[in-house]
Amino acid sequence: MSLHQDIREEVKNALRAKDTLRLNVLRGLLSSFTNEAVAKKRKPDEELSDEEVLNVIIRAVKQRKDSIEQFEKGGRSDLAETEKAELEILEIYLPLQMSREEIIEYVKSRQAELNMADLSKKNQFIGTIMKELKGKTDGALVKEIIDSLFSPDFSSS
Repeated sequence: MSLHQDIREEVKNALRAKDTLRLNVLRGLLSSFTNEAVAKKRKPDEELSDEEVLNVIIRAVKQRKDSIEQFEKGGRSDLAETEKAELEILEIYLPLQMSREEIIEYVKSRQAELNMADLSKKNQFIGTIMKELKGKTDGALVKEIIDSLFSPDFSSS
């Protein structure tokens, strides 16, 4: 069964369990799936591939993280808590995320393989790594790690 179908089934389970929060999050995802299909010039009821579904979920996760940050800055911990609860539900559908140490190890090995010591090609390297790790980690964390590896302080040691 595809991820799209799994989420449809989870909506039914959330309805039966009267789990309002889960139901709202999953219905929001289904709505986003419809929007994604229309944006790709397909029929609204057409099923998305697992990769497309993951892209939509990743966007929803990123939106929740941004909202949490903004609510906490604004002193609205009540709204931040709701967003955190929604984030937990969304993260269930993401593949296992890499740890910071795993990312550092991966980036260093790819840097050595591609012989990327040249600062002028840093953006190209970031793009390559982002594509390779898509869905497995947070892009901001990858960029932060690569920036630290390419910093003049790091390369001189």
